[in-house]
Amino acid sequence: MTHASTTTTGDHRPPPSRTFNLAVIGGDGIGPEVVAEGLKVLDAVAGPGVFKPTAYDLGASRWQRTGEVLPDSVLAELATADVILFGAVGADPGATDVPSGLLERGLLLKLRFAFDHYVNLRPSRLYPGVPTPLSEQVIAGQHVDFVVVREGTEGLYCGNGGLVRTGTPYEIATEVSVNTAYGVERVIRDAFARATTRRNKITLVHKHNVLVNAGGLWNRRFNAVAADYPNVTTDYLHVDAATIFLVTDPSRFDVIVTDNLFGDILTDLAAAVTGGIGLAASGNINPDRRFPSMFEPVHGSAPDIAGQGIADPTATILSVALLLNHCGLPEEAARIERAVIADIEARTPGQSRTTSEIGDAIASAV
Repeated sequence: MTHASTTTTGDHRPPPSRTFNLAVIGGDGIGPEVVAEGLKVLDAVAGPGVFKPTAYDLGASRWQRTGEVLPDSVLAELATADVILFGAVGADPGATDVPSGLLERGLLLKLRFAFDHYVNLRPSRLYPGVPTPLSEQVIAGQHVDFVVVREGTEGLYCGNGGLVRTGTPYEIATEVSVNTAYGVERVIRDAFARATTRRNKITLVHKHNVLVNAGGLWNRRFNAVAADYPNVTTDYLHVDAATIFLVTDPSRFDVIVTDNLFGDILTDLAAAVTGGIGLAASGNINPDRRFPSMFEPVHGSAPDIAGQGIADPTATILSVALLLNHCGLPEEAARIERAVIADIEARTPGQSRTTSEIGDAIASAV
C-alpha cells in the first residue's frame, strides 16, 4: 500500500489516507461495459488516483485465443492487488468450443479458492418503484432488505467427486459435499457479526432433517456461535421453506447464512423478487485480508446485448459500494447507495437510457 498526500482535493474533501491497487477483470459480453461505469463512479466518489486500476484479460475470449483460462503467473499478479473488480464471463451461446464449467471452475472458482473467499456476500433490497413479481399484499408496508452470507469455499462446489465407467450405461457420477467445522464456523461468525450492524436477526438455512451429517454440523456450529451473540435473534429454516418465505414474507429476513449450493440458488431467487439480477451486487470476500477480495455483479455476460450500450450497470455500481465498504470507506459507499436509490426512484416506465448515461447520472450524484 502507498500513502496519499495530505493535501485536499478540488472538492475540499480530504483524500483517503491510502491508495489501493485495483485489479480489473472486465471479462466477456457486457462485462467490460458495466465495469467501465463502475470505475467511473468509483473515481467520482473516491477521487482520481485513490484506486489504481490494472486491467487483466481473462474470460472466454482469452481461452478461445490462447487456450489459457487463468495462468499461474496471472494468479500470482492478482494476489498482489488490494481488491478486484470483476465484470462477467461467458461465451456467446453459439460458441460450442467452450466446454461447460470451464470458466466457472477454471476462473471464478479458482479465484475464490485460491484467495480463500469464504464469504460470498449478496445483499437484496426492494427499491421503491422497482417492478417485482411479489404480490402487492406481500410488499404492502413491508421493508424488504436482507443479506445472504453464503459459504464460498466448501460444500458441493469444492470439486470432490468423479466419474466411473464414463460413457457406458453403467456410468457413475459423484459430487461430495465437504463441510469442515472450521469452515462452517468462520462463515457463521462473519454472518453474526454482520447481523449486529443491521437488525440483529439471523436465519440459518439448510436441510438438516435429510442432510443429517452436513446439516447437523451446520446446526451445531450455528447454536454454539449464537451463545456468543445473546442480542441477536436466531431462526432456522429448511431450504425449501426458505424459498416459500422469500416470495410470501421476505421482510422476515435480515441476515441469512447458508452453504455454498443453497446460497447460490437462494440468492438468484432473492434477486428475482427484489427487481432482478440487473440490480444484484455481490462480494467474494476474504475477511482475514490475507488475499484480495473480489466484487462483481450477479448477472452474466449477456452476449445478446453486448456492444449495444444498453446494459444496466447498476449492479456493478452497487458492487463498487461493497468494495468501498471493504476498503474502509463506508461514507463513500453510502453516497453511492444513496445516488443509486435516487436514480432508481427517478426512473419512469419505458424510460430508455444507455449504459454510460446511467453511469454518468450516478457519478454526478455522488
